[in-house]
Amino acid sequence: MTIVPPHTIIYPVKDKLKSSILPLMTALIWGTAFVMQDICAEKIGALTFNCLRFFIAIAFLASVWGVRTLVMKKTGKEVKRTTREYRITMLKAAIPIGAALGVASILQQFGMELGTDAGKSGFITALYIVLVPVFGLVIGKRVRPILVVSILLALGGLYLLCIKGSFRLEIGDLLTLACAAAFAVQILLIDRFGSSLDSIDLCTGEFLVAGMISLAGMLIFERPDFAAVGGVIWPLLYVAILSSGVAYLLQIVAQKRGDPALVSLLFSMESVFSVIAGALILGHKMTAREYIGCALILAAVAIAQIVPERRAETQRDGE
Repeated sequence: MTIVPPHTIIYPVKDKLKSSILPLMTALIWGTAFVMQDICAEKIGALTFNCLRFFIAIAFLASVWGVRTLVMKKTGKEVKRTTREYRITMLKAAIPIGAALGVASILQQFGMELGTDAGKSGFITALYIVLVPVFGLVIGKRVRPILVVSILLALGGLYLLCIKGSFRLEIGDLLTLACAAAFAVQILLIDRFGSSLDSIDLCTGEFLVAGMISLAGMLIFERPDFAAVGGVIWPLLYVAILSSGVAYLLQIVAQKRGDPALVSLLFSMESVFSVIAGALILGHKMTAREYIGCALILAAVAIAQIVPERRAETQRDGE
């Protein structure tokens, strides 16, 4: 009888949790928050919106960091002090990641302001599931063939789910396409730097850079209407705390041991959750086309998750 060491079971399960369940949780939050973002786009400028969301998210993460530190001290755990080398590494990571996030968020919001409807915006933004592996190949990251099949299947599902009429690219759509490219860069940069940095530190750092970019743009190009901000304070807080503070933190944690191409595929479930939330919360009726789109995306995610495991089991059985 072979005794399997506990760590050989616990660690893979923890890795699976981070690489699969956490991205789905992130997609769920992003999907349900999309309506809130759309509400804010009608009342306040894109730069003002993003400036406020990122700095509110920073305040939220600071409170999370404080609670974690307090708990560690009370339980007798050592609170690690940052070194000069760590701070330099953090700076090198936060600047490009935060810049990519800031640019992506601003372009997405501007695209919606210029007339890109929520469905088309969701579809075009989700094109990062294609761009991540393509950009990854450029930097030497290989993509499993089964994942390519899953991505194409998900792309078809997203089209059925999000696009209602004819598909023509307008100026807002082009901005949203650039937004998708920026999100793909952000995902790959997190994959590059995320494993060596504390998740809360990195998330706070990228929000600070993204927030500063939005703040500079707001002061130059917009005149903030704080009365209008007060009118959308609850949707804004929802986006800032959940969609930004919680979801982007989960994204970093999930990517520490996950394949960026697979993680981005799981993020595409955002569109499915958005449609389901609209049906459950707002009473929107789902069409047969939307049901088929959801089924294709779910199949794509299932294939990407299950097929590699079955291959591994076959290899173990043959040994």
